[in-house]
Amino acid sequence: MRSAAASALLALTLVAAGCGGADDETSGSEPPPPPPPAATTSTEPEPIVGAADVGVYFLRDDELGFAQRSVGVTPLIPKATLEELLAGPTAEEKEAGLTSDIPPNTEVVSVDVANATADVELSNPLDELGTMQVVQTLTQLETIERVRLEGREYASADTEDALPAILVESPAPGATVTSPLTIRGTANTFEATFQVELRRDLAKPLSKDFVTATSGNGTRGTFEKTLDFTVDRERPGTLVVYENSAEDGSVMSEVEIPVTIRP
Repeated sequence: MRSAAASALLALTLVAAGCGGADDETSGSEPPPPPPPAATTSTEPEPIVGAADVGVYFLRDDELGFAQRSVGVTPLIPKATLEELLAGPTAEEKEAGLTSDIPPNTEVVSVDVANATADVELSNPLDELGTMQVVQTLTQLETIERVRLEGREYASADTEDALPAILVESPAPGATVTSPLTIRGTANTFEATFQVELRRDLAKPLSKDFVTATSGNGTRGTFEKTLDFTVDRERPGTLVVYENSAEDGSVMSEVEIPVTIRP
């Protein structure tokens, strides 16, 4: 009996020792690694690297007129340019006769550009001239050839009926100019020609010349012309473009652009 008791005791001791060994092995192991952090999407704004001059198109006498803005160079240039248009003309541009048909407080809901097409959604509907302002403004950007707005798609050619016979795109209203002054833009005039004058206080022209665009007679062309002039100090001035009627020589299609003239 003593031997049986001893055997039983030995068995219990071995079982206890075995259990203790397992506990020691578990307690000595490394804890499992934490799960990897969940992926996050950055909401940081696109970095701005410099600035770019862009055109925005307001209205002058119910035709499109050019103004210039500077926007940050990011992939969001189309949106930034459109926001400048929706902000409307400045006080100086209003004095130069520029207005807008886009309703006040209109905001950009979205602008998505793919395959040279800008898909635009605004917070307010636009009338025909307001639509032409948006189309002309966006299609002047190198990456955009078409604009989809309110269920319709437009190309730059669709704005022709809203353009003036002579559209000056440089200098912009309010610009400061020096000699030689280069003017650029587009025109659709008789025999592709028209007149340009740089006037000081609407007095005798400081410079006057004729311009020939790349096309006319129903087809819009581009133009570039350089004017030389002399002034002794900074003065207000006006760049005037117009064509003379083929019938009686009267002035027609006249546009005045206020500028500041410097020596």
